[in-house]
Amino acid sequence: MNTRYGTVLTGALTALAGLLLWRFAGGVDLPVITPSKAGVVLMVLGAPEALFGAVRAVGGPERRPR
Repeated sequence: MNTRYGTVLTGALTALAGLLLWRFAGGVDLPVITPSKAGVVLMVLGAPEALFGAVRAVGGPERRPR
């Protein structure tokens, strides 16, 4: 898989996992961290990664170092 599209896919899946945690794991009580807060963090990290990958995918040809 092309790394550009892999970045989009990784970011989208991370953001989706965060959304699911935030939405459906609010009643779960863990001693270290609240799953809903972890979901927000995953959404905050996943969305920019997907956006970055989309910008790279739309851009010109991939440049390789010499």
